[in-house]
Amino acid sequence: MGTLFQLCAGFNLNASNHLHAQASTTNCKFAGQSVRALPIRILSVGKKRSQGLQLMVDEYVEKIKYYCSVEDVQIRPNPRNARDHRAQVDDEDMAVMNIIRSDDWVVMLDEHGQDVRSEQMAELVADAGNTGASRISFCIGGPYGHGRKIRERANLSIKLSSMVLNHQIALLVLVEQIYRSWTILRGQKYHH
Repeated sequence: MGTLFQLCAGFNLNASNHLHAQASTTNCKFAGQSVRALPIRILSVGKKRSQGLQLMVDEYVEKIKYYCSVEDVQIRPNPRNARDHRAQVDDEDMAVMNIIRSDDWVVMLDEHGQDVRSEQMAELVADAGNTGASRISFCIGGPYGHGRKIRERANLSIKLSSMVLNHQIALLVLVEQIYRSWTILRGQKYHH
């Protein structure tokens, strides 16, 4: 099955890129320890963001930069103005795949992904440094989700909520959780 990367609070990530839940209530194993900070790139398919949302995202991105470099990349939805939803998803899929490098650790946000708690997200961020990757790429799909290529390429598929989230709300929740992950890893008081 391959190498296992232990994720906090009872999750294992194996080399075939699947999270496996285990019963555990332990805290993040990396809390307060030194971890390799991989650069983070957030790829988000969507229309122009509202000013309010962009201000909040920018605030968290600036906070994350204290811990690691982070890049927020907005990808235009439906780049060829396809009328068919499947064609739209395929075009967005290609646009995302053109940005991802072969050595990226790709985390796809998807309503059917593995449910993770904040401590598990912190370990995901920390453990990604042990994968040989040079960067973590978080991918947020457009209104019709992700295409086949990104689904096949993703190292992990996670969900931020059991509810379906608008891609702009998902982006805000993601950047807050990345920031929270770093505060957990550094043993800081943001996360209670």
